[in-house]
Amino acid sequence: MYIRSLLEPRHETYVPAQPCSDFQTASFLQGRKLKVQFLLFTSSNPSCGQLISLGDDIENSSFNTSLDTKIIIHGFRALGTKPSWINGLMGALFRAAKVNVVAVDWVYGATIIYPGAVENVMELSIEISRFISKLLVGLDPAGPKYTKASREERLDPGDALFVEAIHTDTDNFGIRIPVGHIDYFINGGKDQPGCARFISSGYNYLICDHMRAVHLYVSALENSCPLMAFPCSSHENFLAGHCLDCFNPFLLSCPRIGLLEHSGVSMAKLPEEVKVYLVTASSAPYCMYHSLVEFHLQQKRSLVTNLEITFRSSNSTASVKITIPKQLQLGKGVLAHPVPLCQIEAVTLKYLPKSHIWKKDKTVIVGNFCTTALPVSNREKMFCLSQYLSLTASEPLERDLAVACA
Repeated sequence: MYIRSLLEPRHETYVPAQPCSDFQTASFLQGRKLKVQFLLFTSSNPSCGQLISLGDDIENSSFNTSLDTKIIIHGFRALGTKPSWINGLMGALFRAAKVNVVAVDWVYGATIIYPGAVENVMELSIEISRFISKLLVGLDPAGPKYTKASREERLDPGDALFVEAIHTDTDNFGIRIPVGHIDYFINGGKDQPGCARFISSGYNYLICDHMRAVHLYVSALENSCPLMAFPCSSHENFLAGHCLDCFNPFLLSCPRIGLLEHSGVSMAKLPEEVKVYLVTASSAPYCMYHSLVEFHLQQKRSLVTNLEITFRSSNSTASVKITIPKQLQLGKGVLAHPVPLCQIEAVTLKYLPKSHIWKKDKTVIVGNFCTTALPVSNREKMFCLSQYLSLTASEPLERDLAVACA
């Protein structure tokens, strides 16, 4: 599934009223013909699609040359029907900004066996390239048959001035590799929270992770809370607290999902295929705030130390487990929570000793707790509890948390 944005102006003319058009319905046995339709929707008549082509139809439509244009392109259609998410996404776009929306209907070419649909994409791309040429967003770009494809056969940074992709299903229908200037790997790119994990759940099990990219994008358009991401080499390194700011390569301006130009970051010297990571909630509006949490042992230990840290606000809790390697004193990680750090009322720390047949772990450890919101621009501004804490094995210890709002 893709969204493409067009900024290049065209000559505007008055257009007489036209009958409304909608997506076609295809049968699995209707062959490989594409039968592509370009349907124009406008904020003045968002439910009425106008059929336009590469000829004079665009001149004789209600296309507004003073507005940005968003192009929506669906993917494989097993049932031969209009995608159920199209209307919701268009509605969110119209509510977020004044734009033209062009929906690309290639249901006929997408309703065959999957390899056949993949073959049709090249011909489809040629038709679309005649129609638009500026900016493109990929919503969980397809993975099967594309991961090992050449750049000419798949989405890549050379397709537009700025390409961003949202990955939510890299272990199934989505693509695992970066394909844009910025690639958002949501919750690592797979196994989205709130999606069923058992095949007995049927269709929802198959499609939920893949469709989360669309729902995230719609939510970003309709809600003010930020879906902010952070550059890192891997999801594991991000969760371990090794990637805390956006200085490299974004110079502290962290990319955000939504309609911000170039995701709100400077394109100057931006390399291709920057992987960025964020944690989201299981339901709309999905956005979470990220904080660095640290525990400093008073003394080094000969065993690995495991702790669970929980933030509590008036109506939510969020937890993360961190590990302090043996002979080291610092353990850290990223804790995602649904409200800003300054709204967290208390923190609970729980020491989780491991049972060893050959060596008994201590029942008490002593250390200090610190935290700060991401992105971290100055570690000296971290908030730390004023006293050392004595943590007894498996017994939670709660302390008030009063971090000032920025």
